[in-house]
Amino acid sequence: MAMPAMSAMPAMPARITWDLFCRVIDNFGDAGVCWRLATQLAAAGDAVRLVIDDPAPLAWMAPHGAPGVEVLPWPGPARPADVVIEAFGCELPAAFVATMAAAKRAPVWINLEYLSAEPYVERSHGLPSPQPSGLAKWFFFPGFTPRTGGLLREPGLAEAREAFDAAAWLRSRGIERRPGERLVSLFCYTEAARPALPALLNALAAAPTLLLLTADAIPAAAQLAAAAGLRSHRLPWLDQGDFDRLLWSCELNLVRGEDSLVRALWAGAPFVWQAYPQHDGAHHAKVEAMLASHAAPADVAALWRAWNGMAAWPGALPAFAPWRAATEAWRARQLAQPDLASRLRAFVAAHR
Repeated sequence: MAMPAMSAMPAMPARITWDLFCRVIDNFGDAGVCWRLATQLAAAGDAVRLVIDDPAPLAWMAPHGAPGVEVLPWPGPARPADVVIEAFGCELPAAFVATMAAAKRAPVWINLEYLSAEPYVERSHGLPSPQPSGLAKWFFFPGFTPRTGGLLREPGLAEAREAFDAAAWLRSRGIERRPGERLVSLFCYTEAARPALPALLNALAAAPTLLLLTADAIPAAAQLAAAAGLRSHRLPWLDQGDFDRLLWSCELNLVRGEDSLVRALWAGAPFVWQAYPQHDGAHHAKVEAMLASHAAPADVAALWRAWNGMAAWPGALPAFAPWRAATEAWRARQLAQPDLASRLRAFVAAHR
């Protein structure tokens, strides 16, 4: 399969050292994004120190570690690296900021923000914020357009997806697929998904389906699936590579949060995204912006809204052929752009 041409990028800087600070708030998404970013920077030849307040998720997310990535406990090292990333507004330790300000050559300080397709991302990406320490903190926004920070994507990911043997991987995980049965993965925020789950399962039951439940799926999901006439299989915690392979194996993926949205997009199969629910409904705008970036068919958009508690359940699932075509078109638009780690390294080269 021919790959789209990549947009031109500035010359890449020489080897950089990075301190990447992360706090695990809940649901492990922050840790997942930070680990992927750390490994991709290290794969480019850089040295990365990941400072994380709770490394426990890495035991199953990345059990073998990664060359070039050192995991450190909070509050981090004594001296800063060339670049310091404050992931998702986690607030650097005050003593570390003082060390940054006193350094002979101040590091580039970057605030890595959450992923969104909303218009403010283009307006805010790359702006400086002067700090009381005298340093500038630069805002770096992941996104879907050339005027944003892009998406995390490993070199060779598309080729690995094309060469993937789904049947062999499923056998290795003890998953028995019956003839004519479609595979659907379910990864969701439990309480937010609970109201719409019975309607989803009934819609899936219109065709032979094996539902693959992630380790933290709704406890009653297997029983509800059986009541709807669906087979189900509960998975253990998967490392990041196997989570990708799960998405690559399925005809439909229901995913949640930032990291999983991007991985579902790279998988290319139809998917439904669940935003992190906020009590004031602020996530609704994020869902609408994502649908606009997707250019999703109307019936797909209706399903996304229902799954996010924004509308009533629409009934039957959308037709899969046009849904897959729309997903693949969105994926191709993103593959044509430089990835986040490359854009981040170029940004640092311009600001050191």
